Amino acid sequence: MTKQLMSGDQAIARGVWESGVVFASSYPGTPATEILESLAHYPDVQAQWAVNEKVAFDEAMGAAVAGVRAFVSVKHVGLNVASDSFMVFPYTGTNAGFVVLSADDPGTHSSQNEQDNRYFAKFAKIPMFEPADNQEAKDFIKLAYQVSEQFETPVMVRITMRLAHTKGLVEPGERVTVAKKPFVKDNIKWVEPPFAKLHRGPLEKKMRVLEEYAEECPVNFIEKGTGKADYGVITSGVIYEYAREVLPDPDMFKLGMTFPLPKQKLVDFCKQYKTVYVIEEGEPFLEEQLRFWGVQNLVGKERFTNIGELLPELIAQQMNGTVAPTDFSKEVATPARPPMLCIGCPHRGTYTSLNRIPGITVTGDIGCYTLGGLPPYNTMNTSFAMGASIGTAFGFEKAGEQKTLAVIGDSTFLHSGVAPLMDAVYNGGKTTVVIMDNRTTGMTGQEDHAGTGKNIHGEPSKKVDYEAICRAIGVEFVKRASAFRPDEVTAAVRDALKFDGPAVVISEGPCVLIPEEKSKAKVAFKVIAEECIACGLCFRTGCPAILQSEETYRASADQKPKAKAIIDPNICVGCTLCAVVCPPECIVHVDGSP
Repeated sequence: MTKQLMSGDQAIARGVWESGVVFASSYPGTPATEILESLAHYPDVQAQWAVNEKVAFDEAMGAAVAGVRAFVSVKHVGLNVASDSFMVFPYTGTNAGFVVLSADDPGTHSSQNEQDNRYFAKFAKIPMFEPADNQEAKDFIKLAYQVSEQFETPVMVRITMRLAHTKGLVEPGERVTVAKKPFVKDNIKWVEPPFAKLHRGPLEKKMRVLEEYAEECPVNFIEKGTGKADYGVITSGVIYEYAREVLPDPDMFKLGMTFPLPKQKLVDFCKQYKTVYVIEEGEPFLEEQLRFWGVQNLVGKERFTNIGELLPELIAQQMNGTVAPTDFSKEVATPARPPMLCIGCPHRGTYTSLNRIPGITVTGDIGCYTLGGLPPYNTMNTSFAMGASIGTAFGFEKAGEQKTLAVIGDSTFLHSGVAPLMDAVYNGGKTTVVIMDNRTTGMTGQEDHAGTGKNIHGEPSKKVDYEAICRAIGVEFVKRASAFRPDEVTAAVRDALKFDGPAVVISEGPCVLIPEEKSKAKVAFKVIAEECIACGLCFRTGCPAILQSEETYRASADQKPKAKAIIDPNICVGCTLCAVVCPPECIVHVDGSP
């Protein structure tokens, strides 16, 4: 077949399809989101969004145990959510092929940390592969399924953000047909808790066999350099590409299978050189294992940072002493642009509403609305992990902070917000929660979820009723309000804070980037300049379409003149928020319509 230009995520999806996978599940999380989105377009694969990563893992695990090849993809912190099952599954092993893809995010480009998930594979005692380029991304998935079934083990494939989103040429192949394996009922094998002790020893024996396989694995090999260097290099994954780009001379041990490692081959390689540089991004995963084996001639994290991305220029600087390339951005006076909510985002209205209530503490969550912790809102006071806002608010309450409320998105509420709300009810809390329902999983690209009424293919599905869920778990105060009408939201939140018990306000407004919303014709707004009193309330919504005019307004002779507002009609999407908050009602549709 003709080679095709694919991103790493697309290449992985292709590899999953070519491997004969029947079932795949995931929860959106950058940089892994596009894997399942791409996979959903392939025939013969049942791909679906799950409500969280633990559910996705369990579904795929069930399919694999039942006898068909299964796949689950997560971003690095998503594996934390799935880790309960992830850590247990290796004890029983799998029936059909099972692969979990972890997409790590060095540099925290779209994440709350930069944990190195290579340790997860070692922790769980499962083999791990790390592709270096897009072709390997596809090929290693196919290899992972072969290893999974050969050793009856789940297998982890780990990539990073650069490989996930970088495009390269990939040679596609055909899909293989894999017969369904029969599920043989064997409670000693598949009912794990009572028989865990029986499985522990065989798991260790399996690791010994996998170590032998690693010695012969074809994706672990020595690549000769020009011969002009007297040192060796050990590296893996996309960092191999970086290292080879700037270091053409040394011999390199390129690791494609990074757990378990080929001990004998690595030790023998290190004996050939006075110095061996271990060049790896993140933590000293490879280096630590080599030092444990007694290798003394290593240079690793004392030279290469474990913080952020290990880019080619940093490798060149540390190895050759060359100056990093000029940062041309410093030669141009580029205007600073802080992260901001989209024009027309309903979360602007919710935060405008909350900022009208003095003295509150807002515990936040993970989503687009996390930007509420930045100017001009400065509304959100904490944010840690998916679903943490409600439990954190309950903790504040227990510490005596009674005027605390949690904000959480609709997708995040379904992901991991129901349980802490249920706990607050069960333990007699008075926690106030604002569910910011924008009808999508906004931060990762407007994916559907259980509350949107559509599945990954856009087909109709059952739609979760948030109010019904809240009442079913014992919440007696539930109110709905329009995010684009701050008076409604403010009044509802004030009432919720006064309620003697857990209370929920559902602030509703569709994400402006949902396709059906983008297609709706909306009339932009303008400011009637002569009626503007420069009160600044429209500026406080933080909408980039609202700008300062050259015209000013002076309320009295002893006050400084203030800039009036103007609205850029080219980017205004007609969300109505500025018009709603304008006291003199001087913001109107450009065509004069109501």
